Amino acid sequence: MRSGLALLASFLAALAAPVVAAPLQGFRPDRTEGQLALERRFDAGLDRADYAAWIEDMSAEPNHVGSPHNRRNAERTLAQFQEWGWEARIETFHVLYPTPLELRLELVAPTAFTARLHEPPVPGDRTSGRTADALPPYNVYGADGDVTAELVYVNYGMPDDYRELERRGIDVRGRIVIVRYGGGWRGLKPKLAHERGAVGCLIYSDPRDDGYGAGDTYPAGGFRPADGVQRGSVLDMPVYPGDPLTPGRGATEHAARLPLAEAPTVLRIPVMPISYGDAQPLLAALGGPVAPADWRGGLPLTYHLGPGPAKARMVIRSDWSLKPIHNVIARLPGAGQPDQWVLRGNHRDAWVFGAWDPLSGHAAMMAEAKALGALVRAGWRPRRTIVYASWDAEEPGLVGSTEWAEEHADELRRKAVAYVNSDTNTRGFLRAGGSPSLQVLVAEAAGAVRDPQLPMSALERLRAKLLIDGERKGATDEQRAVARFAATEPTVPLVPLGSGTDFTAFLDHVGIPVLSLEYGGEDQVAGCYHSAYDSFDHYRRFGDPGSHYGVALSQTIGRVVLRLADADVPPFTYAIMADTVGGYITELRTLVDGMREKTDRANRLVASGAFASAADPAEAYVPPPLEGPVPFLDFAPLGSAAERLQASARACDAALARALEAGLPAGAAAQDELAELLRGAELALTDPAGLPGRPWYRHMIYAPGLQTGYGVKTVPGLREAIEERRWDDAERYARIVAERLSAYADRLDQVTRLLTGVPPTA
Repeated sequence: MRSGLALLASFLAALAAPVVAAPLQGFRPDRTEGQLALERRFDAGLDRADYAAWIEDMSAEPNHVGSPHNRRNAERTLAQFQEWGWEARIETFHVLYPTPLELRLELVAPTAFTARLHEPPVPGDRTSGRTADALPPYNVYGADGDVTAELVYVNYGMPDDYRELERRGIDVRGRIVIVRYGGGWRGLKPKLAHERGAVGCLIYSDPRDDGYGAGDTYPAGGFRPADGVQRGSVLDMPVYPGDPLTPGRGATEHAARLPLAEAPTVLRIPVMPISYGDAQPLLAALGGPVAPADWRGGLPLTYHLGPGPAKARMVIRSDWSLKPIHNVIARLPGAGQPDQWVLRGNHRDAWVFGAWDPLSGHAAMMAEAKALGALVRAGWRPRRTIVYASWDAEEPGLVGSTEWAEEHADELRRKAVAYVNSDTNTRGFLRAGGSPSLQVLVAEAAGAVRDPQLPMSALERLRAKLLIDGERKGATDEQRAVARFAATEPTVPLVPLGSGTDFTAFLDHVGIPVLSLEYGGEDQVAGCYHSAYDSFDHYRRFGDPGSHYGVALSQTIGRVVLRLADADVPPFTYAIMADTVGGYITELRTLVDGMREKTDRANRLVASGAFASAADPAEAYVPPPLEGPVPFLDFAPLGSAAERLQASARACDAALARALEAGLPAGAAAQDELAELLRGAELALTDPAGLPGRPWYRHMIYAPGLQTGYGVKTVPGLREAIEERRWDDAERYARIVAERLSAYADRLDQVTRLLTGVPPTA
């Protein structure tokens, strides 16, 4: 077998070969050149100067939910959409958005220290001093409280960290935990602490992760300075995102609301973000055992676990009133199939100024909207309706997009073709995630966009990176598998999506295909994440100097939107979806077999006393408990459904390819039926009952994990049941997923029958 490096060499040598335009996914061959010409005209409407001007203007003042500047940005965005020829309006919702009235953190023993809880101006950053109207650093949707207790250091505050403390005999009940950012989504840290009896949670940014341990700190470099604080939501989004008081319905002015005390996604523990400058005296005051080696951060101190003698007092008091939020929704009506919608969104709100997060992505969206408007003025009309959305209130918990999607859910299920999202954007490589059925579309679009730094396409540069990543020392099995795929296939895999930004409601709740596209990886912006230093001055130095990758993002997403809107049939590739799901089923079989073997080995070691014998007798240590045996699950119906879906998908793709070549069905009724079958196929993968304990999440193939936050769990009902050893649920969700895959296959079989008159199995 040739090595990844050899494949890379042959791949790069092939770049000089002449490129002949092949038929585009979903288009008749005779329409390819016309579509490519349209896209060149779209590119001509992109002006690099616009990006910097929009980011600088929109990040000039604080942009949190409810701020005057955020409202002003909504109105300016609305006016610009209208100026560019879009039908645009503002849709307002009224949501629970607590804001801090009092924040205090003090070390009260063994010494006294009062935390600064403030980000001072940075020399050379013009906006970092404009924080008079900004909210202080805080974690939204944590509880109010006034608690004084001993401190315990819990590393990243993830489940494995608590298991390590338990083995050392350390209990967090009645104590305040201090954890560092990273290792998992921030909202899980206070949730897990509360479940284990802690009375407060402090989350700090360790310099090893995004401060001086990563690179020069701002302003010398882009990484987090000592007083930088990462704000963020701790809403229990794996249960449901959006307004905590209106799950499943839009938070309109007169919507029925839960009482605050009954809102399951609002945490019951006070939680506060702090800088590593404020964290250092707290950690230095801790005693107890020395932390494990991989728990030690970059501060100049010995990391101890506690508990005590460090004791802290934290005070949080908030305004828990409803606040208005403002989504800007713009439309270009379709000329051929106006009731089929192609949606594109990016949020507008920020924790403070938000030049990188989110205005870098928002500027790319605005540039697309301007260029599309110019095409319309020149006489072009999209076949399908294009909907662009500037979302408010993403930062507190995907609130603006979720409320809009919930309010319009029935209409979206009837009309939406796909939703395309971006959030942030910087210099580097294409980052593409989403529904596997859109993988060919993304590859074709990225293959037509030139990388701003090297003489190759964005797709070619991404492929090279994936090949090298698979060869690196320490590469994961997944990276090696992706490299093998990238070396031999014309596309690259899309990253599966869980949650984390505004695609969530469209994929996980409504059930439509989504894409998340942006560039990055060669920047130094993570150190300013969710801080007052996410400014225009920081972004233009360390994010995307010259806005070259802003243009690349607009070119990439612009092509995706144009092709979704104008293709003769929606440009999905169902065989890739079917093969991807088949791979997930294989992973689950392997997971169960591996758990069985691991459980048997661990139980034998526990029974033999090996864990206790291997521990240091001078330190407290509690061996792990015995685990119950792993049963043999019946995967046969699920495997059969996956195999049937693969056959149906291949037949459907082949029938579509022949029909595009030879002619689609005659007659408006047959064409409408075909378009509707293709548009709504992924809805078949949703179940109205949702996932166990969280019915808001309806997609049976993708969801964020209950113990991963943003991170995806594929086939989540079944996978989490296996991981949590809920064997009855595992059997039940194996059947449910098999039913959903069969329903998806039924839909594709209807397409094949419509196009050929013959069912796939005949």
